[in-house]
Amino acid sequence: MAKSRTQYTCKECGKTAVKPMGRCPQCGAWNSMQAETVERRARARRSTKRTVEKHLRLIEVEGHGEERLNLPIDEFARVLGGGVVPGSVVLIGGDPGIGKSTLLLQMAMQMAQDGRVLYVSAEESPQQIKLRARRIDADNEIPPDLYMLSETDLDAIMEHMRTLEPRLAIIDSIQTVHLPDIESGAGSIVQVRESAQQLQALAKQSGAAVFLVGHVTKEGAIAGPRVLEHIVDTVLYLEGDLYHAYRLLRSVKNRFGATSEVGVFEMSAMGMREVDNPSEAFLAERVVNAPGSAIAVTMEGTRPLLVEVQGLTSPTSFGHPRRTANGIDFNRLLLTIAVLSRRVGLRLSDQDVFVNVVGGLRVNEPAIDLAVAAAISSSVRDVPVPADLALIGEVGLSGELRTVAQLPARLREAAKLGFRRVVIPKSARLTEELPQEIETLPARSLQAALKIALDKS
Repeated sequence: MAKSRTQYTCKECGKTAVKPMGRCPQCGAWNSMQAETVERRARARRSTKRTVEKHLRLIEVEGHGEERLNLPIDEFARVLGGGVVPGSVVLIGGDPGIGKSTLLLQMAMQMAQDGRVLYVSAEESPQQIKLRARRIDADNEIPPDLYMLSETDLDAIMEHMRTLEPRLAIIDSIQTVHLPDIESGAGSIVQVRESAQQLQALAKQSGAAVFLVGHVTKEGAIAGPRVLEHIVDTVLYLEGDLYHAYRLLRSVKNRFGATSEVGVFEMSAMGMREVDNPSEAFLAERVVNAPGSAIAVTMEGTRPLLVEVQGLTSPTSFGHPRRTANGIDFNRLLLTIAVLSRRVGLRLSDQDVFVNVVGGLRVNEPAIDLAVAAAISSSVRDVPVPADLALIGEVGLSGELRTVAQLPARLREAAKLGFRRVVIPKSARLTEELPQEIETLPARSLQAALKIALDKS
């Protein structure tokens, strides 16, 4: 007879305990231990011996390159590493309304041109999804091999997958499906973990690629236990500002490709549209020769992107000046302001400072430091940065410029968009020849770089 007991599981790392705790003893997260009910069944002794796999030398293992399913959406294929790997499990998260379901439905409609695809929606009816499909592609017929299922019972979903044998299955979302054998409700830690494990086992057994949609918390992380991200093969985040059209599909874990790879899309009335040249799109509304504007060359995975950084300073009306960062890390902005004040001599203690990355893009790379410093300095001095000048470099606490990775690729992207000069760190270690069509201006310190960028002569 099955007996139930209560245990407490950390939603961050999956650590279990028999009593409640304010702080997880494994990862140190506060108020992360949640109660869950589990069943304890008596195990019958097995008389047969367990089969043990034979160990092999690595050289004896037969290696086969993974054959990926062709994905017509090039930006999506780039993030996944070239296509969809059969038998893989992909988790995609993002804010509500950011476009997760729209993007996956577009992918399902295109993949169904060459084979069966099952779209499981536990939150919407098939009629609602058909309306979205008509809006996305009103000119073409919906492929006959695209199957819809509105179901929350995971056992029933898996039975449909075994019957249909689809090449691709989409579960929207993992927090809304449940296993009837588990007493806790849908979305609980144990339900999410067990559901993901069973779907992973079925994917490996059947060879079907499975996409899971995950809700996100207030902090922007995928809701549920942290072990959920360890179970799946790939974790993707769909990012972007709801008030901007651009969306970034970012890979944070990929067993079959590069991490931190980024695909750029534009949300439109017809669904997600690929952006072939993101740098050109981000610079489309740039006002040339405007004080407080600087161009940075960042790397998102293996792709260089040119973005406009805007800085604005204004005399403060209060005792404590405001610092506002939109698109960059707030602490990184404070560091840059401190270096400008101490090492360059700019008086910012009585100035409100606002920094914005145009287009709703969020950049975490330190290589944007120099452009942020130049935008702030340009606003303070009311001197524009030259329109044909881009800036690359990380700013250290001593005011020095530190080298960045993949400098030749950044310079080629800047040259392609018409920039003629780029300020780079003098300490840059070059592993390949730089492009000849663009002039590099090495600078050892932030002060020297700002002199190049803002010298009127």
